[in-house]
Amino acid sequence: MSNSTILVTGAANDIGRAASKALAESGVTVILLDKDVAGLESLYDEIEAAGFPEAAIYPMDLNGATGDDYEQLANTVADNFEQLDGLLHCAAMLGVMSRVDDYDIENWFKVMQTNLNAPFLLTRALLPLLRKSQAASILFCADGLGSEAKAYQGAYGVSKAGSKALMSILAYELENSSIRVNSYDPGIVATGIRRQAFPAEETDALHSPDDVAGKIREIMGQREAHGKQLSA
Repeated sequence: MSNSTILVTGAANDIGRAASKALAESGVTVILLDKDVAGLESLYDEIEAAGFPEAAIYPMDLNGATGDDYEQLANTVADNFEQLDGLLHCAAMLGVMSRVDDYDIENWFKVMQTNLNAPFLLTRALLPLLRKSQAASILFCADGLGSEAKAYQGAYGVSKAGSKALMSILAYELENSSIRVNSYDPGIVATGIRRQAFPAEETDALHSPDDVAGKIREIMGQREAHGKQLSA
């Protein structure tokens, strides 16, 4: 993976942050995308202090971004890098755990925008750069909520199920290309979303983001899997 370039969404915190550091440790130039500018800057400093390849920062709020914003991102990446070797979708928003008939409409739209529309728009905009790579990888961070529908999952459950479908559709469409597309469910991890969904849960027994970052790096770097819904 050395000398490759990979863009990571949700890079400022939790799994996105840990995966970005793991990729940088392997010699990857990581493009760090998140709305949390302070988090991006501190991660940039950590990567630089460790002597890893210099990262790039791209502040962006996926919830409010338009199609033009994604095209501008693609143009900026193209101006600074010859190609893109990977795209890791880690950004996510929980919303609320609520019955469908009680679910706030505006909140529903925000969750769907961040968790489903943004990965579509971002992938669509960056596919030309990914096609320039001889071995590119697109990986969606999945969640068990996208596999088994349950009450009160709301927009989060629907969006995660949709992102799995998006992954499969992309895998079929890119079957004869140099781009691999997969999803990975890391299991129960101590993240901000997990704490928000289960505030009373004991977190000591949960995996940390650092625990799963190595597996994400492994999937991004291997050539065998394509169209797979991988899990821990």
